[in-house]
Amino acid sequence: MNSLLRIFLNLCRLVLSVTLILSGFVKAIDPRGTQYKIQDYLTALGLEGLLPDWTTLSLSVALSAAEFCLGIFLLFAMHRRMVTKLTVALMVVMTLISLWLWIANPISDCGCFGDALVLSNGQTFAKNIVLLTCAVLLCRWPLSMVRLISRTNQWIVINYTLLFIIAVSLWCLYDTPLFDFRPYHEGADIRAGMELPDSAAQPQFETKFILEKDGERRTFTLEDYPDSTWTFIDSETVQISEGDQPPIHDFSITRIDDGEDITEEVIGDTGYTFLLISPTLENASDSDFGQIDQIYEYCEDNGYAFYCLTSSGAPAIERWRDLTGAEYPFCSTDGTTLKTIIRSNPGLLLLHNGVVVRKWSHNFLPDAAQLTDRLEESEMGKVPPSAAPRKIAAILMWFALPLLALTIADRLWAWTRMLTPKKRRQKSDKSDKPDKLEKENN
Repeated sequence: MNSLLRIFLNLCRLVLSVTLILSGFVKAIDPRGTQYKIQDYLTALGLEGLLPDWTTLSLSVALSAAEFCLGIFLLFAMHRRMVTKLTVALMVVMTLISLWLWIANPISDCGCFGDALVLSNGQTFAKNIVLLTCAVLLCRWPLSMVRLISRTNQWIVINYTLLFIIAVSLWCLYDTPLFDFRPYHEGADIRAGMELPDSAAQPQFETKFILEKDGERRTFTLEDYPDSTWTFIDSETVQISEGDQPPIHDFSITRIDDGEDITEEVIGDTGYTFLLISPTLENASDSDFGQIDQIYEYCEDNGYAFYCLTSSGAPAIERWRDLTGAEYPFCSTDGTTLKTIIRSNPGLLLLHNGVVVRKWSHNFLPDAAQLTDRLEESEMGKVPPSAAPRKIAAILMWFALPLLALTIADRLWAWTRMLTPKKRRQKSDKSDKPDKLEKENN
């Protein structure tokens, strides 16, 4: 095979594998978010409610694992014929879906890279065309991919990769996503997120006028408005472009007891406010209601506000109260917004002057030992430093470095085996030389 073609094919392999690894990983660290996106697709197809939640969640974990594993397998060039065929099949499905999104626009964001990178439907389709082309080329010449590990050791990479990515998904289900790319991450200012900069594009509108003359009706705009001989009949104003939206555009809190909007009161509170987040109380875990009640009592003792935000109706709220003995006030907030705020049901949010200070899954709520001092005097009342470098280091230590060490050891072993016969031949030649000299002398 031409060396330039081999280089090009391995570049295609690199682009495809890295994209699949990134796409699979950002889905794996936010399995709930991927589940919500799958449910959006089912709703767009008119299949809402067809699959139970555990099925869509399982599909979420399986999809992220499949993308991540295929990316790693391509990168290491393992089972080259089978992996390239599976990759082509995956990319054909993804390309057809993105074509449908581009034409029909049932969903504004495909969710390819979760919340880490949002692409338009047109950009997603173009991206998938490029990746599908790379996959087809690799499927045509699978043996052009240079192996990074031998056949005898590739089973280690396969099992370790699958175990790692599933473990990541399960941990992020139990806790919260390892990396939070949403506008409600720790340290985010909700009020600032609800504003647009002056340079942002504004929505554009166009007014059309229906006029009549000599029994003929025509539609005009301001640019071609006719003279006074035409009689005005009607007008309509239509939006021709949406303009930019702020990162947070649907956050509102309405107190259920009296229907009062307390959004400004909550995000403008210069003190501390705890928000118990439950998109649907019907599906919320009630195993930690004792700790929740303890946190509410702590708030009452220290003068902090505490609200439960939910999109559930009165029957579900009353059932929750009966089940847990909850005495805290309940407020209504859009369910999609609540799912965006935190990937836990329920989850807990701590606000201070509109800034997200802390977020907890219901599996890691603050305990009695953390609720002794006032928040103004404790570390819990401060925005923690970014944990991203520590988490990246942990991923490198637990996944990337072991695979790198295995690859280096495997290659050294392979090169040693290649050099051993040469050394033996050279040794044999040297041992034969005295005999040859002796024969020549005789």
